[in-house]
Amino acid sequence: MKIMKTAATIGLAKKVYDEARKPENQARIRQALEQLRQRRARR
Repeated sequence: MKIMKTAATIGLAKKVYDEARKPENQARIRQALEQLRQRRARR
């Protein structure tokens, strides 16, 4: 059972990594991080 859970986790991590490498998604990630930094700066 542990092997299946590990395989699912690895598969999910690979999918996230592959999506994050796409240029349009990199721009979205940068924008989200900038918004988070701005929110923290206001506090």
